[in-house]
Amino acid sequence: MTLVGSRLELTIGPVAHGGHCVARTEEGQVVFVRHSLPGERVVAEVTSETAKFLRADCVEVLAASPDRVEAPCPYAGPGRCGGCDFQHVSVAAQRDLLGAVVADQLRRLAGVEVAVDVEAVPGAADGLGWRTRVRYRATPDGRLGLRKHRSHEVVPVDRCLIAAPGLADVTEHRWPGTASVEAVVSGTGERLVVVEPSGRRRPALPGIEVDGAVTDSGERLGGRTWVTERAVGRDWRVTGAGFWQVHPAAAETLADAVLEAVRPQPGEHALDLYSGVGLFSAALAEAVGPEGRVVAVEGAERAVKDARRNLRDLPQVRIVGGPVRRSLPTVESPCDVVVLDPPRTGARAEVVSRIAALGPRAVAYVACDPAALARDVATFAAHGYRLRSLRAFQLFPMTHHVECVATLAPSS
Repeated sequence: MTLVGSRLELTIGPVAHGGHCVARTEEGQVVFVRHSLPGERVVAEVTSETAKFLRADCVEVLAASPDRVEAPCPYAGPGRCGGCDFQHVSVAAQRDLLGAVVADQLRRLAGVEVAVDVEAVPGAADGLGWRTRVRYRATPDGRLGLRKHRSHEVVPVDRCLIAAPGLADVTEHRWPGTASVEAVVSGTGERLVVVEPSGRRRPALPGIEVDGAVTDSGERLGGRTWVTERAVGRDWRVTGAGFWQVHPAAAETLADAVLEAVRPQPGEHALDLYSGVGLFSAALAEAVGPEGRVVAVEGAERAVKDARRNLRDLPQVRIVGGPVRRSLPTVESPCDVVVLDPPRTGARAEVVSRIAALGPRAVAYVACDPAALARDVATFAAHGYRLRSLRAFQLFPMTHHVECVATLAPSS
């Protein structure tokens, strides 16, 4: 007989990776509970089950944590939008939870004991109004919304509270023939929409004021196909849905942290992997100077094109287009420093081993997933590189996501 839909009275244990906390039934079965906090006594409704554990939502708080607050967003909570995990937690306490998760992943997956103090960044002190890129899903009748947790069901929303106020008001319109709409506002105030059609027909744009519109495949629908971002004293072209950090303070914060981690010197050779539109490459190039060298490797074709434009005034930068795993063997060795900012799945063993073989004196690993980071830290250790330092930043308030910059160096 299924337990889905049943209710359990539970005492909540520690936070876990993924936006939930861990509890156990009286029989010892593990329950991952969303919308709860460590130490609370709650009633939780089971939402799914496996042979090893249950998933559940906290639907009633019997004894609340002092860190619990009223969720500011009306769409947050059990059975509603799944975009935010911690709307019920004070912003400061969210940082404590994130730090505990990062430390736990490093301990369990890498065997590294480290205290993690998650740093606040400028702006969005209340955790709201920071997200400069939001992708909405469309319902069959063209309304825009966000998905429920672990579901394809779309919850229509009038306004997303973590969205930056400068975003185009895309939720005020219907989008027939559309699967999703990403609204973008750049640091310079330019506004773009990226539309994913639900069929083969060219999507029609409602009457919204934007600087440009493009399909997810790159077809121009109107105006420009890119926005201009500004960071580290430079302007950056970012085309369509190309990658750029979504918190306004993220680019500067991470660039500073990377430079602090590897401390590139004039004349050195640097490698920037998963280099995107070139943010870290530019920072490295300025540090190593005209006598140094930076090799940037990126697999996304549109990002490579943007990077060539963004970095055209830096002749010491060479851009290699292609997947990092396949392109690394073509990179000259040795190198002095390596920066990598891989996707959520991490760099993985083959890439890590190739980096270690290049013999850099320092590696800066930028990670948005603590589990992937911990697995790769363990692989680095197997190749003679230890975790020298770690910084973590609250770049995604109200969510379980956290950005880390790990510094690795040769063990001897």
